[in-house]
Amino acid sequence: MSLGAFATYAEAQSVVDHLADNEFDVRTTQIIGSDLRMVEQITGRLTWPRAILAGAAGGAWFGVFVGLVLSFLSTADTIVPAVAFCLATGALFGGVFSAVSYGLTRGRRDFTSLSATVPSRFEVLVTATHADRARTVLATTKS
Repeated sequence: MSLGAFATYAEAQSVVDHLADNEFDVRTTQIIGSDLRMVEQITGRLTWPRAILAGAAGGAWFGVFVGLVLSFLSTADTIVPAVAFCLATGALFGGVFSAVSYGLTRGRRDFTSLSATVPSRFEVLVTATHADRARTVLATTKS
């Protein structure tokens, strides 16, 4: 059963928080986001240096991980050389693969972005057996 629809998640969250503050069993509630849309926030222009640097950074992190795993599996004291070698190798391959990937796009996507799926509205639902109690709590104690 619906307790209401809200424009923001914060509004829906405050309803559930209010129920919780008044000793209502909130395990019977849900917040449902609906009317989903994909929003892509453009974060900047993508250039050759940025593409190569981003690939090298990602490759370096992967290289550090591989170097640590290899050094833990080794019996010798090789943690620093293994991590350094894998970091450098990862950065090199990450940069090369990123450059190749960027080159293959041929300028069709010269920007960076972050994507998110965003609901247009949020509905607070409660199980039918608890709906009357929830409405009573909201009606009598909501300020």
